[in-house]
Amino acid sequence: MTNNIFIIDDDRELTDLLKEFLETHGFHVTAFNDPKKGAEGVLSSKQLVCDLVILDIMMPEVDGFQILRQIRESSNIPIIMLSAKGEVSDRVVGLELGADDYLSKPFEPQELLARIQSVLRRVMATNTMVDVINFEGLTVNKIKQEVLLDGQPINLSTAEMEALMLFVDNANAPLSRDFLVENLRGIEWQTCDRSVDVLVSRLRNKLGETPSRSRFIKTVHGVGYRFVGVKK
Repeated sequence: MTNNIFIIDDDRELTDLLKEFLETHGFHVTAFNDPKKGAEGVLSSKQLVCDLVILDIMMPEVDGFQILRQIRESSNIPIIMLSAKGEVSDRVVGLELGADDYLSKPFEPQELLARIQSVLRRVMATNTMVDVINFEGLTVNKIKQEVLLDGQPINLSTAEMEALMLFVDNANAPLSRDFLVENLRGIEWQTCDRSVDVLVSRLRNKLGETPSRSRFIKTVHGVGYRFVGVKK
């Protein structure tokens, strides 16, 4: 099956290059140089279902962060962010808003291809699992890639879903940040920045947790985190 990739970037020369390159590797690519039209294309499934988005941050009128927010309001489609700045702050903001991966410009097309393949492998692996795990107040359906919190569905990005899978598969075991860095593939994780902590914070927020109320994920000081959900 051919994966459909949408590129949203105002740099026409770059989008033309990426479209040609990715199509030689078996992808169907739709490029948008207008960010507003790109967001509309991603969120509309009438003509072509999108499997992954490559989204630039620096664009006129509407930047990539605004587009990311708009998409995440109704979709957990995988999103790889591109940034000309290459600053840690950009990566942190992108992760907080729900991006699945991040790549700094300039980059080699082969590196972007590797990132795309990694993210799509994670999505496919999650979708082919057959387990439904039930905790008190939390149900994780690995088949449908759905999570219910107190019976209500919550929307997780690919990276958030993978992090939750790591936690539920290692329930009650303290997971170090190094373990998370090694097992959360796709993001260019670095122990020297806050990327992993930002991802876990995002996940905890979606699970309804606050700094004073850790219902499922507790901080293990000096180590990392531990999932403490009670299985039914």
